[in-house]
Amino acid sequence: MSVTYKALPKVNPQNPAAAPKYYAQVVTSGEITLRQLAKMISEVATVKTADTMAVLEGLLNVVPMVLADGKIVRLGDFGSFNLQVASDGVATPDELTRNQINKISVKFRAAKEFMIVINNIEFTKIK
Repeated sequence: MSVTYKALPKVNPQNPAAAPKYYAQVVTSGEITLRQLAKMISEVATVKTADTMAVLEGLLNVVPMVLADGKIVRLGDFGSFNLQVASDGVATPDELTRNQINKISVKFRAAKEFMIVINNIEFTKIK
């Protein structure tokens, strides 16, 4: 297996007149559905696809609720999820309210075992 990438030109926004520089961009080769993922997991585990699907559906329901409760979700050798926010700056702590929070995102932090696999990916350049 190999991940393909291409060279993507990008202009420096601080110097638009400068020649663009080229950066690597991954070219995806498709996507996989939750059901397909459950089938693949069931082929390497001792549970049926329906059981795997039920667990994944449960995970999809529970993880957002736990994050909304202000907790970090740690999934062992897979990694962890936590919430991050971006807000407008204010002059004093008392001025900071929910109204200044303008973006909420979920951060995934891959665990060490997960990254061992990722760091050994083969790459193939395409044109």
